[in-house]
Amino acid sequence: MADINSEALGRTSLPAGDRASLPAPDPRFITVVELLFFAYRDFTREADAVLAEFGLGRAHHRVLHFVNRNPGLRVADLLEVLKITKQSLARVLKQLVDEGWIAQHTGIDDRRERRLRVTEKGAGLARRLDQLQARRVAAALEVCGPENEAVVRQFLFSMISMEERGQVELLLPAGNTAAGRD
Repeated sequence: MADINSEALGRTSLPAGDRASLPAPDPRFITVVELLFFAYRDFTREADAVLAEFGLGRAHHRVLHFVNRNPGLRVADLLEVLKITKQSLARVLKQLVDEGWIAQHTGIDDRRERRLRVTEKGAGLARRLDQLQARRVAAALEVCGPENEAVVRQFLFSMISMEERGQVELLLPAGNTAAGRD
């Protein structure tokens, strides 16, 4: 982990006078921010180790996950889901296709479309990564108690911008709404 010192923590891109005018954030929310950082670190740790075995990273994982969950996904739709540039996706997707994790096909109705599917190899890796992360989520939800799963889902869903919630809800598994209401 990087060495953190008080001098480094005090630096921002704001001029000194502007920093003083910013109100201090509520410590409760800073605690949640830090918990999210630590939770994300641990949520991705095991998957990162598996991905590293194959020379892949988190960007590859995200592409593999969404293509696995949405066979025939158009490249244009994947760009929208991930909110990344064509250039960023091109590099990652090229490696996944070249190494046989994902297959790319032209669209049936529109030959300009590129449709994506995981290969058998890609599906196996996606399942392995899903299992690792689902196990961590299941353990955390067990600690929270089954009566709180809907609250956890609602909190996470509420972190998503209002404009994106409809699209995200469509991507969730059938019968599993964000708020846990069926």
